[in-house]
Amino acid sequence: MYTPILATLGFILSKDKKRVLLIHRNKRVGDQHLGKYNGLGGKMEAGEDALSCLKREVYEEAGIECAEVELRGTVNWPGFGVKGEHWFGFIFLVTKYRGEPRTSNEEGDLHWMYISELPDLPMWEGDRFFLPLVFDGDPNPFHGHMPYKNGSPTGWQYSRG
Repeated sequence: MYTPILATLGFILSKDKKRVLLIHRNKRVGDQHLGKYNGLGGKMEAGEDALSCLKREVYEEAGIECAEVELRGTVNWPGFGVKGEHWFGFIFLVTKYRGEPRTSNEEGDLHWMYISELPDLPMWEGDRFFLPLVFDGDPNPFHGHMPYKNGSPTGWQYSRG
């Protein structure tokens, strides 16, 4: 039986649509993501749908409320977890929000980064495959499959339509 951990990952656009709010995971020793930049999000709780999870996580991590959100895609990451756990993520683009984002939280510092800078940031190797699809403006969500082994992706495929 395939029972992945369900999670959300959100990328919050700046008002000028040129930058994205990322977390630099630099505060928790032993964090699987330590040193990496990533969008905001986390594990889905029982009783939540994907959008509710995203909104809760963004509020907890950045202190802002998601006002307009687009589902950009999904990614199936078999073997991604520290102990080889499978993950399935709903990838969102937050195009409008209310409030002023925090500058940090218990996991790391929050930074507005230009979208053009993303390829140069330390992040999960696999993020480089799907991130262009998050920002490409295609109205159709993507649905990807990216198996991991020993912390690295072993393949990538996706469909749209």
